Amino acid sequence: MCGIVGYIGKREASPLLLNGLRRLEYRGYDSAGIAVLNGELSVVKQKGSVGDLENALQKSGDLLSGATVGIAHTRWATHGDPSDRNAHPHLNNAGDIALIHNGIIENHAALRLELTSHGYTFNSATDTEVLVHLIDRMWKDEPSLSLEGAVRRALRHVEGAYGLCVISSREPGTLVVARKGSPLVLGLGDGEYFVASDAAPIVEHTRKVVYLGDGEMAVVTADGYTVKTVENIETEKLITELDFELGEIEKGGFEHFMLKEIFEQPDVMHDVMRGRVRLEEGRVRLGGIEDYLDRLKQAKRIVICACGTSWHAGLIGEYLIEEFARIPVEVDYASEFRYRNPIVGTDDVVIVISQSGETADTLAALRAAKEKGALVMGICNVVGSTIARETLCGMYTHAGPEVGVASTKAFTAQVIVLYMLALALSKGRTISHDEIALNLKELTRVPEKAARILELDSQIKSIAEIFKDAKNFLYLGRGYNFPVALEGALKLKEISYIHAEGYPAAEMKHGPIALIDEDMPVIFIATRDSTYTKILSNIEEVRSRKGRVIAIANDGDQEISRLAEHVIYIPQATGPIMPLLTVIPLQLLAYHIATLRGCNVDRPRNLAKSVTVE
Repeated sequence: MCGIVGYIGKREASPLLLNGLRRLEYRGYDSAGIAVLNGELSVVKQKGSVGDLENALQKSGDLLSGATVGIAHTRWATHGDPSDRNAHPHLNNAGDIALIHNGIIENHAALRLELTSHGYTFNSATDTEVLVHLIDRMWKDEPSLSLEGAVRRALRHVEGAYGLCVISSREPGTLVVARKGSPLVLGLGDGEYFVASDAAPIVEHTRKVVYLGDGEMAVVTADGYTVKTVENIETEKLITELDFELGEIEKGGFEHFMLKEIFEQPDVMHDVMRGRVRLEEGRVRLGGIEDYLDRLKQAKRIVICACGTSWHAGLIGEYLIEEFARIPVEVDYASEFRYRNPIVGTDDVVIVISQSGETADTLAALRAAKEKGALVMGICNVVGSTIARETLCGMYTHAGPEVGVASTKAFTAQVIVLYMLALALSKGRTISHDEIALNLKELTRVPEKAARILELDSQIKSIAEIFKDAKNFLYLGRGYNFPVALEGALKLKEISYIHAEGYPAAEMKHGPIALIDEDMPVIFIATRDSTYTKILSNIEEVRSRKGRVIAIANDGDQEISRLAEHVIYIPQATGPIMPLLTVIPLQLLAYHIATLRGCNVDRPRNLAKSVTVE
């Protein structure tokens, strides 16, 4: 969602804060702002981009120069439209407290009424402004409080999610941050400290970080920091070393982060398997779940909870685990799991999947499953994230930072992790050692095959040029390729704003077929597997209604070329492997259609990278 940056130390704050905001632009936002302490609070905020904020700062002259304490924010509108007045930071009426906030204050309406009755006036339509006035109110009620105490007392009245950062001219050498449901990380420098909503703005300054947990606050000065719970209990925090380089969050010569990350996938596939796939032993070693493997194998049922792209990866995981390990699997939207009363018990395993490890609905599903006694396992990309800390066991995907809002390499990394998990669960239970070894050998060939598909980029761009003005797309697949059809449709609508739907190919005749005409591109994933002849029949049905067929097919398939208007040929692989290959041309097609339509694929409208709003 929104981006938070804070700094306290010896250097001038505003250039560091602005650069930090640039590092967070990928998260999606519609306005930006900055506040610094230089004797008194100075605030500049602006609807639009970080570049627009920088222009506004230049017009303000030396307003922010010299300050060594400050906070900055990029806002993604929730309450109130994108505008200067709704941009963060927000000030109290006296102008001596500034606050930035990610999340949702659920009882903001009641708090607003109460504060209005005490004489507070509101300058925005946001839920966030309630917080800064509430802190001020607590401080006025008890002037002996510190800024920390006023924030703590205010948060006891708040319902909802927050990641917040507060400074005040009443206590100029202090920066207070707090977290509940919205991630915050503290970077530890030499006589200086950084706060951010993720590590991207921090890594160029320090590799040592502390991740705040839910219900925790940090009080930071230039001399040090303390972490306590909102209930004022001091906690010991593990210092984590960041495991990625600055270059990994830069474009590296590619026009967009999304394209860079699509092309990174062969290397990512190697990284996910490194140290885990033991070809010489014919087995897979998953250190993060080794101690719980027997319990996982004995599960009565596995429930996979995720959102968006991770949910699609989970669907493939269902197919893999049921095929190899013969354990029943259900895949649930995390947002639905948390709001119904699912039947989950101590014999069940719940696997939560999230690229960031901070997705709010997925975290809520995790906690609900733990309360019901299930063994909860996590699959995520970010070391030290909340999912990594709160699950009993799990695996990192090792995909490296994913900056593009539309997830690409995270999907393939998650599918490989699930593939390895399925084989680990099958060992000694359902398939032989030789079968496991054969499947692992197939898996290790995937990166080379993925690299060959990326060589088709120019061909895929030519197809994109033909269909970039289409109003609707239909994506169809069967078996392992049905979730890929869902993912392909999601990528297209996320970044090109074209309506697209994914369906099981056999379901086309149960409704979607009514939409097919000469203006409807239909993308078939038609690789040679057990459903191949059925797919050919589905293609014939579309052709008879003048639909325009684009097919993803295996090398050497001449029958497809007779039926489809355009064919993208990819290497042959076994059915369970195929989603790792068929998804890549769909990612490239979505990317090229979006760029040809003039869309900003790194900052799609209405989308954010780490979704913490519920």
